[in-house]
Parts: sequence; C-alpha cells; structure tokens
Amino acid sequence: MSVSEFDSLVATVLVAVFLLAAVLGAVMRETRFCTMGAISDVVYVGDWMRMRQWLLAIGVAMIGFALLANIGWVQPADTIYAMRRVLWLSSIVGGVMFGIGMVMASGCGARNLTRVGGGSLKSLVVLIVMAVAGFATLKGITSVPRARWLESVFVEMPHITLLPEWLAASGVASLDVLRLVLGCGVGAVLVLVGFGGPRSQRDWHVLIGGLLVGAAVAAAWALSGHMGEVQEHPETLEHMYATTYTGRIEAFSFVAPVAHVLDWLLFFSDRAKVLTWGAVAVFGMVFGALVQSLIRREFRWQGFADTADLARHLIGATLMGVGGVVAMGCTVGQGLSAISMLQIGSFLSVAAIVAGAVIALRVQQWALERSA
Repeated sequence: MSVSEFDSLVATVLVAVFLLAAVLGAVMRETRFCTMGAISDVVYVGDWMRMRQWLLAIGVAMIGFALLANIGWVQPADTIYAMRRVLWLSSIVGGVMFGIGMVMASGCGARNLTRVGGGSLKSLVVLIVMAVAGFATLKGITSVPRARWLESVFVEMPHITLLPEWLAASGVASLDVLRLVLGCGVGAVLVLVGFGGPRSQRDWHVLIGGLLVGAAVAAAWALSGHMGEVQEHPETLEHMYATTYTGRIEAFSFVAPVAHVLDWLLFFSDRAKVLTWGAVAVFGMVFGALVQSLIRREFRWQGFADTADLARHLIGATLMGVGGVVAMGCTVGQGLSAISMLQIGSFLSVAAIVAGAVIALRVQQWALERSA
C-alpha cells in the first residue's frame, strides 16, 4: 500500500466513523437510550423498559461480533480488549466510580454528548471536566495510583481474557465453535429478554432503539476490524488498523476519546496530534444528536439550576473521567463494545458500574426524603 492509498483509506474510515456515530447519536437521543436512566427507572419506579432496551443492544452487538469473527472480518486477538490479564481490581474500583459519577452527572459520557447536541451547556461542562480527569488518569497525576496500586493487582491468564478462549483452553470445544455458539447463544437470550414482558407494555420505539444501537456497535467492529485493516503500513511495514488510537481494533467508547478530543483541540498545531477513530466518533455523536434535536424542534439552551447543581455535576464528571479510564471503558465501551466480545473483565466492570449507580441513586433518594 502506497502512502497516498493509506491516506485515502484513513480519510474514508474517518468519514464512515463520523456518519456511523452520527446515526448512533441521533438514535440514542430519539429513543432515550441511557444506561443511567435505565437503572434509575428500575430503582425508582420498577420500570424495566429501558433496561430491556440496553440488554437488547448488548444481545444484538454480541451476535454481530460473533458472526463477524466467524467470517474473519474481525480478529478478536487484535482488539483493544484482548489482553492476558484480568485487571479485576481496576474493573471493580473504576466501575463503581463511574457508576456513582454518571448518576451525579445526570448520565454517562454518551448521554451527555447527545445532550450537548440538544443545547445543554451543563453537559458541555461535564464533558470538559470528564476529559481533563480522564486525560490526567491516562498520562497525568492520577495515572500514577492507577498504574501503581490498581493495575498491579491482576490475574494472569495463559490466553487472552475472552470467555470463548478460556473455555476452549479447558477443552470444552473448539474455539471457533465456542465463539459462535456463545456469542449467538447469549446474544439471542438477551434479545429474547429484551423483547420480553407483556405485549401491552412493550414500547416498540424504545426497543427498536436498542436494536439499532446494538447494530451500530457491531458495524463499528466491522468498520474498524475489516475496512480499516492495513496489512503493511507504508512507512513501518507493520500490520495495523487505520485511524485507531492504539493501532488495534476499536469500537465505540466515550471517556478516553473525549479526552483525546480535548488533547487534539489544545495542541492542534502539533502535527503529531491527528484525529483518531474515537475523537471523530465524539464529533459524530454530537452532530447526530444536534440534527435530531433540530428536526424535532427540541433544541434548547440549558444550564445549571444553582451552585449545588454545578458542584454535583463537577464531582460526577471527575469520577466518570477517572473511573472510565481505570475501568477501561464506560457504559458504552465496557457495557456494549467489550461485553459484546465476551471479555471477562467487562462483566466485572459492568456489574461494578451498575452497583455504583444503584448506590448513588439510593443515596440521592435518601437525601431527598430526609430533606422533605
């Protein structure tokens, strides 16, 4: 591949990522897709509709990833989540921090991106603070305790930490069979659960949103792992995946990429700072939500109610930035992308995020009842 062909591929992939993320942002805003909202619906009013929407999205993404891996469009060993260590302490601590933070900040990173598209200045502040906290945890002051105290605690595996690889190593069945059966099987169960419940209580608008979000995540895997694959980089001659920050296969995630956007904006004149997959996806999410809000005539400028509201969101944004990097993903990065490939650590991260959110919601409920 020549340099000009590589540059053309990079441009094509970035445009495709932007458009796919724009669709994701519009769908999320239109169908009120929000993990924090799904958990709060269950905790406060016992409504499982948006929780089923989330499970439906996970199921579709799982099936999509399994099929893509089966036909060779995605190599699981080349993904960003393919590692030989289960960072269980990082998953739990980071997940709980992120779960608490997203409740205090009125939503996760993806939800705040869609709200920015609808005119929320509150969400813009949340994203900026989350980006600063996230970047500090990637390379700054909070990266030291992350690496020294949390990531030093792990379980070493003889193979990459994906459930099919783990079972294949124990001799249950061949890897290809396990990957297809587990991915499609668990995914199908989640899809059935998503469509479960009395027919009269099904909100098809919400459920279709879950289907489309899951399909967008699967499409992201195909776009990154197949369309963006480069057998030999024209300069380094290495096998890599174009436009991704790590050079490996990536899908959607919205904590570290928001930090990368801030880094790109601050050091724009530095030629070493280039737009990557995640950064372009951030812009696409906002654009898609903006278009949807304008079409629906729902665009409204929104700010903080008072100083207490500002303080709560600043703390929440900080917890999300630190927690999202420590846990290696957010409710989208871990809760959709990583879990779709049956990454063992993602189950810990998602459980910790849900636990942190439930704790924060219960504390908020107690505080409201006490003040009343």
